Amino acid sequence: MTVITEGVREISHRRVLKIAVPVVLSNATVPLLGMVDTGVIGQMGAAAPIGAVGLGAVVLSSLYWVFGFLRMGTTGLVAQAQGAGDRAEVSAGLIRALLIAATAGLVLIALQWPLFHLAFRLAPASDDVEALTHAYLSTRIWGAPATIGLYALTGWLIAVERTRAVLVLQLAMNGLNVGLDLLFVLGFDWGVRGVAFATLISELFGLSLALWLSRGAFAHGLWRQARLFERAALRRLMQVNTDIMLRSVMLQACFTSFMFLSAGRGDLNLAANQVLLQFLQIVSFALDGFAFAAEALVGQAVGARSLRHMRRAGVLSAQWSVAGAALLALVFWGAGGGIIDLMTTSQEVRDAARVYLPWLVIAPLISVASYVLDGIFIGATMTRAMRNTMLASTLIYALSVSVLLPVWGNHALWASLMILNCARGVTMALLYPRAERGCVMSRPV
Repeated sequence: MTVITEGVREISHRRVLKIAVPVVLSNATVPLLGMVDTGVIGQMGAAAPIGAVGLGAVVLSSLYWVFGFLRMGTTGLVAQAQGAGDRAEVSAGLIRALLIAATAGLVLIALQWPLFHLAFRLAPASDDVEALTHAYLSTRIWGAPATIGLYALTGWLIAVERTRAVLVLQLAMNGLNVGLDLLFVLGFDWGVRGVAFATLISELFGLSLALWLSRGAFAHGLWRQARLFERAALRRLMQVNTDIMLRSVMLQACFTSFMFLSAGRGDLNLAANQVLLQFLQIVSFALDGFAFAAEALVGQAVGARSLRHMRRAGVLSAQWSVAGAALLALVFWGAGGGIIDLMTTSQEVRDAARVYLPWLVIAPLISVASYVLDGIFIGATMTRAMRNTMLASTLIYALSVSVLLPVWGNHALWASLMILNCARGVTMALLYPRAERGCVMSRPV
């Protein structure tokens, strides 16, 4: 089966959409799954189970997205190899990433107890929420190798423009997860642990399916040790992935602190913020769809050393991202209250979430620049610049929280998230000229 094409082709709106639309659709199913998790557990009619699922999901997301560099780094490096016509490196890039994923997943399983203990020390939740969260975490952690491995596999599929396969993968995984949610929680009455088991089973199934969809990467005779462990390739892999990992740690620290600070303001605010975070996840994954198109197309342009193609990929991706952000803002403005009501039967949680809904209406418009520029920088493997701009943005976020929280309560947390994304967009825009200069270099960093 041939899945790799050589060189860089002309970039058009149709090509951008062919890459982006399946990714947007597949990514949209991820927050929808979170909404189903929240909605199913919300039928219990109490705030504590909703908060536990939200807090547990954030803890695991924080751990897993430390390794999110495997998705981004794999896309950038493989796309550049694709643009350069290096078929062997396109395959070797995935195999190296999967070896890292397997190792990372096993390490997280081995260290689960101290990691969870630390999370509970940092999150001052109620006894009920903590007990339920522990049950959730101790079940889901066994899917760590599969979850991290899926980052690498998804990144490879995006880099070679096989985004329809990404859509098939997400629909299959999330469809299974939803079905198991309904069976385990509403049918078997397993509560929070039922949500965790449903996710674990779907993650293991997803890994198997993704390996099958990516089977073309293993068909080019690249199991030779000299190629997989080539010193120059490994050095570059470590440099790119280390920078992305540090960037991901800082970004996740901001979102994790948001949930931990929410937990400290009571179960009601925690539950309301968890419901509203599903809106923010929709924003993130929808805008990331067009950013992923930029990653693949910019990466191929850099591999082919074509500045013209790089600029066109960035411009077209930005245009569609802005259109998507405006549409999301309109949807949240018109239907946000109804969406909240679908996710919980608790009237007090509904009322609290509505108070902070305006922040989610403006979130897409504030955040769009940061997503587009992330895609461009990843495709260009300008990972050092990404790391540095994320550091500056994190410091601005921390300052915002420290100044606003004492006087503005839960509103301060949402305002600080908006400031974070605005700072990310501004700082990367200032460094964008470096990406164009790097396009004509052999290995931009």
